[in-house]
Amino acid sequence: MRFPKTIVLELTYKCNHKCLFCSCPWENDLDDFPKYEKGTELNLAQWKQALDILAKCGIKNVSISGGEALLKPELMEIIDYIREKNIFNKGSSIVLISNGLTMNEDFLATFKKYNVHLSLSLPGLETFKTHTGHDNAKGVLYWLGRAKEEGIATTVNVTVTNINYYELYETIAHGLIAGADTVLLNRFLIGGRGIRYRDELSLNNEQLNGMLDTAEIVLTKSKRWGAIGTEYPLCIISRGKDYYKRLSIGSLCAAGKLFFVIDPSGFIRVCNHSPYKVGHIFDNDIITDKDYWNTFANRNYLPKSCLNCNDINSCDCGCRETASIVSGSLFSKDPCLKCIKHE
Repeated sequence: MRFPKTIVLELTYKCNHKCLFCSCPWENDLDDFPKYEKGTELNLAQWKQALDILAKCGIKNVSISGGEALLKPELMEIIDYIREKNIFNKGSSIVLISNGLTMNEDFLATFKKYNVHLSLSLPGLETFKTHTGHDNAKGVLYWLGRAKEEGIATTVNVTVTNINYYELYETIAHGLIAGADTVLLNRFLIGGRGIRYRDELSLNNEQLNGMLDTAEIVLTKSKRWGAIGTEYPLCIISRGKDYYKRLSIGSLCAAGKLFFVIDPSGFIRVCNHSPYKVGHIFDNDIITDKDYWNTFANRNYLPKSCLNCNDINSCDCGCRETASIVSGSLFSKDPCLKCIKHE
């Protein structure tokens, strides 16, 4: 079994936000969509064992998330183990994704010591509380600034929804002004708690293109760089992918090829959006549902409606897991394609 070089560690189910757009599969409470049972979270000794196994599998890069990673009591020790044991690529950053609500100077000192790249979520300014339940946009901006002062690399992570679309320019700009080095944009994807709010949050075709244009304008003015976090179908990009010079737009799914995920209980998934467990880190073979894994690893999930497209070798027709969550089939089109003619 060949494993991708990057692992995403979801350290805890716990979160102090109640984001409307949350795609963590265990946050779905609707019976008509895939259920995801929580297990018992791995303790520190078990995470160390898991990290040793991953190192033997050839993993080189680590990202940390949750839930909210800062709520994992053993977070500092896990980061320390990764670095002190030098079990992964010492020269690469550990990427840590956080909402920043419980950020403090001790965390910041650890991140500086161990070369942690901090990615903080900023889903709007005026709409921050509407999305998360907490009025903490100023707090996120403060910690982006403090991280910059300490020389810690940062990303401002913006999930774009129908609710915060109107203030996208200001949101990106304030994140960069505060100190963020780069921007990561995520279009709202239906999954997790977000399934319940899909009608309020989903972007239409004009907005999907507008978020690209807005990001490119801000990035050009600020001379910074940004990326889209989840694959975009090429046929939905009105200006064409090559129009964007500062914004990197991926159209191929990286799940099972460039990265995979371990949930808080040690179960393996192909990506963070997926509600399907394909194995466990302590299973003998790790991956037990090899058919599902190989569907992603070998790119055997393309919709029939896309097979005759000229871009078939460079586009996966959007997010396969989102398509599956909504329709029940990996071979369906991404829900965003309902906005355009796509026969």
